[in-house]
Amino acid sequence: MKRTVSILVALVLVLSVGVGMVAQTAPKIGVCIYKFDDTFMSYVRNTIETAAKGKAILSVQDSMYDQPRQNDQVDQFLVEGMKSLAINMVDPSAVSVLIGKAAKKKVPLVLFNREPAAADMAKYAMAYYVGAKAQESGTMEGEIVADYWKKNPSADLNKDGVLQYVMLIGDPSNTDAKYRTEFSIKAVTAAGIKVQKLAEDTAMWDRPKAQEKMAAWLTAYAGKIEVVFANNDDMALGAIEALKAAGYFKDGKYMPVVGVDATPPALDALEQGYLLGTVLNDAKRQGLATFELAYSLALGKPASTTVAPLANADGKPDPKGKYVWVPYVKVTKDNYKAFK
Repeated sequence: MKRTVSILVALVLVLSVGVGMVAQTAPKIGVCIYKFDDTFMSYVRNTIETAAKGKAILSVQDSMYDQPRQNDQVDQFLVEGMKSLAINMVDPSAVSVLIGKAAKKKVPLVLFNREPAAADMAKYAMAYYVGAKAQESGTMEGEIVADYWKKNPSADLNKDGVLQYVMLIGDPSNTDAKYRTEFSIKAVTAAGIKVQKLAEDTAMWDRPKAQEKMAAWLTAYAGKIEVVFANNDDMALGAIEALKAAGYFKDGKYMPVVGVDATPPALDALEQGYLLGTVLNDAKRQGLATFELAYSLALGKPASTTVAPLANADGKPDPKGKYVWVPYVKVTKDNYKAFK
């Protein structure tokens, strides 16, 4: 009996030491999300946290849409000795400040989802980016609308041969907002369709703000709006709420609305016939690629051993070895079930 107890005690001690070794050797990684209550970013964050279990010690911070707060969070990460940083910028145009902080401490920096300027990325050899090309998402939005317009002559409400639209924009300083706005309309005109912009304004990626903007436009442009473009699904869903309140989506009264992200609520709206289409911004693949890159760099591995495989896996190899591009996918009533 004494021998059995001794063996059990020894096993407990060995296991305890093993656990301690894992805790001591797991790299510490600092993560900032521009704001936790962004629907899409909540999925990216959850993926990063799940991928890190048993491999790394994460400190995940909510920057609350406040760039000075995010700067302070990065300062604290560096004081705490984080081995790498994964930052979803509040303001991508302010990234040079964070790059300077990381470079001074020689800490690898993985920026994700909100693309900074290439000139800023070039300032630091250990600065990397994980995301998707916003031009693609805008183009796909426009293609969804162009396809609908050509197949449904009744969409031209005033029969003038011109598509009259309104545009809900995200943060105007954000690259994604700029390119989704620009390239969605370019895709429509490239399809040979004439367009007229009735209104364009920012709703800052926010559903309630978009609902408010759309309600005002429905009053200002009563009976004239033929299509609603939104830079993301949350704003598209806000517009849909305003349209529902105005009597749309029943008794044959319909308004095509398109968004970007293919979030679960958006897919539900697509299934129910409220949303015309969206574009998959792959939160899971972005989250996994962000963590794997930050983790590899935190372990001191050369980026070339991680960036290239990740980029190749996504079909978008980057010759400079600083970018991982996750491709977008067009989502409509024809294929939405594959993404639910």
